[in-house]
Amino acid sequence: KNGEEAVLLDQQLFPDIILMDLVMEGMGGIRAIEEIKMRNPDARILVLTSFGEDDLVFPAIKAGALGYLLKDSSPEQLEQAIYSVYRGKLTLHPRIAIKVIKELKHPSSTLPPTNHPLTEREVVVLKLLAQGLSNHEISEKLFISCQTVDTHVRNILNKLHLANRTQAALYAL
Repeated sequence: KNGEEAVLLDQQLFPDIILMDLVMEGMGGIRAIEEIKMRNPDARILVLTSFGEDDLVFPAIKAGALGYLLKDSSPEQLEQAIYSVYRGKLTLHPRIAIKVIKELKHPSSTLPPTNHPLTEREVVVLKLLAQGLSNHEISEKLFISCQTVDTHVRNILNKLHLANRTQAALYAL
């Protein structure tokens, strides 16, 4: 019914994937995503909403949503998105993808580029992250610990002034 219920149910049920609307009474979807991700960083959240405005799209992605679909999506698109997000892969409605690409080409952020370029290993981690691999999968692929992958991801986010893995994956793409 609302964001509070979504946060509570996530804590009780530990779902494989969460379908989240954004505009709800009480706690809205963006705040609920933030709360859920704070308590459960591995939560896989797919936004399913009627609203494609920038003031909802970018905060939802920044909050940690792995997918963003509009309610006019076909059943097949919804099914595909659910499977993609379940596997930890980013999925966006075509109209939302265009918005994200435009934002990446002409970012509204005024943060200066980093003075510390990514290391070779960070570039490799970023490419794997963009392929939708989890930290565990990256650690297995590169024969390094999950903690080392976590450190690389944190460094990537800091150096590129990004808020989360989703933004890093979009940046890499």
